[in-house]
Amino acid sequence: MKLYHGSTYIVEKPSLEILNYKTDFGKGFYTTTDIEQAKRWAIIKKKRLAENNNIKGYINIYEYIENQDLKILDFIGATEEWLDFVYENRKSNGLLHNYDVIKGPVADDNLFATLKLYEKNYASKEETIKALKTYKLINQISFHTEKALSCIKYLGTEEVI
Repeated sequence: MKLYHGSTYIVEKPSLEILNYKTDFGKGFYTTTDIEQAKRWAIIKKKRLAENNNIKGYINIYEYIENQDLKILDFIGATEEWLDFVYENRKSNGLLHNYDVIKGPVADDNLFATLKLYEKNYASKEETIKALKTYKLINQISFHTEKALSCIKYLGTEEVI
């Protein structure tokens, strides 16, 4: 399976060392099967560093061969289980699970605003799930262990203009 990672770096060898903890599935290396999503992330990351005009955006491309020995969690859509998992990981300061790989929808900025309503008790879990299902849900596949990272092979990088 071909995977993409949007970044301001060429990432030939993904690492778990310098990653953000407060993400959907916890500290990990995040990819997607949607090249347009990777491109959007590269552009977003580039804009965050806009004061440095020398920053470029990149789509790093990988081949993923799933290993049966990996512990994989696969969320099919925006479910209550997914919502609880994302909510807990985003408010945590550490890894809240022992999965090697997690697959599921991305809680992007639009989705995150909906999650904030849930977090502040302005929306019930059922209302939140219903609202989330109105968004086009893009997938993400995150790698959380060295064992998982060993299953992806770097294929190349494309610069985002």
